[in-house]
Amino acid sequence: MPISTRAFAHIRLTVTDIDRSRAFYDDVFGLPVAFALPADADEATREQLWFLFGGGIYQLGDSLLGLRPVGDDEFFENRTGLDHVSFAVDSRSDLDDAVAVLDARGVSHAGVKDIGAGYILEFRDPDNIALELFAPKG
Repeated sequence: MPISTRAFAHIRLTVTDIDRSRAFYDDVFGLPVAFALPADADEATREQLWFLFGGGIYQLGDSLLGLRPVGDDEFFENRTGLDHVSFAVDSRSDLDDAVAVLDARGVSHAGVKDIGAGYILEFRDPDNIALELFAPKG
């Protein structure tokens, strides 16, 4: 019998510069922080939050999105691992609003594309990780 699941619990992206990445994700997505190590954390708090690995975790609906600093290797979607992360939005107009947000922040994107089953907006984070927003048709 296969394992039965209902959703992703979390995804953690590895990044080269946690401060730069946090600034990007804070500014572009504005997600609430679920877990972060306080700057003045004592040793007990650091031990309790060991699972952050020097990064942070955002709340994304019922899921979590984590960032973890790991070094200076560059992301490349054409090797084994991660291709891209797609975030759901409600409508095409949400994608149009997102274009304005990205443009205002100087974030390069490919414009809204009709892919048949819905619409996508593709862009990249500071580590070149491919990100996408998806809106269903209808």
